[in-house]
Amino acid sequence: MADNYLGKKMEDHYSATPAKSRKSHPSLLKLLQRNRSHRAYDVSFQVREDQLRRIIEVNRYTPSARNQQVLRFRMVLSDEAEKVLPHIRLGAALPELNLPQKGSEPRAFIIICSTVEESRFVDIDLGIAAQSMLLQATEIGLNGICIATFDKQRIKEQFNLPYEPLMILAIGRGKDNIVLTEIKANESHNYYRKDGIHYVPKLSFEELIIK
Repeated sequence: MADNYLGKKMEDHYSATPAKSRKSHPSLLKLLQRNRSHRAYDVSFQVREDQLRRIIEVNRYTPSARNQQVLRFRMVLSDEAEKVLPHIRLGAALPELNLPQKGSEPRAFIIICSTVEESRFVDIDLGIAAQSMLLQATEIGLNGICIATFDKQRIKEQFNLPYEPLMILAIGRGKDNIVLTEIKANESHNYYRKDGIHYVPKLSFEELIIK
């Protein structure tokens, strides 16, 4: 009964509040469109601890395979960024650029670890967690990228981690100009750069549908 009462009060509130005075929030589709992988960052911008905490907090509400909730997170702010940078590379499809380029390195990270041995169930949680955190970063005006290829042993040693690191998220204020392009399934899926623009090919809606 209490839930119904509160729900009715909220409905009354929104119906009585002019649409223009309500705070506008981006839709999920808008967040997904804006949530692009940035490989260059504004090094003058410092990500705060409270922002990383807000990003990590989404994991209290995300699904977990078998509800085991095995993921743990290590925040890395600017004073520790140098411990991460030598062990990561960004842009596997653009090796000639040696990304991140000097002066555009990310200065904050979230290291994702697992309290149990990696398995398909852990990987399910990892994918959900990474996407959810990057969407939260996008919502608060930041950008990021998933880093799956890195020196896991050195990262574990550098931060004295009690668990095996699985993935690193770089977080910051992105500088890349990113454009999505539509492709067919038989065309190249590789992202590329031209005239300072980073192009990301995406399948058209029709290509996603099984007929």
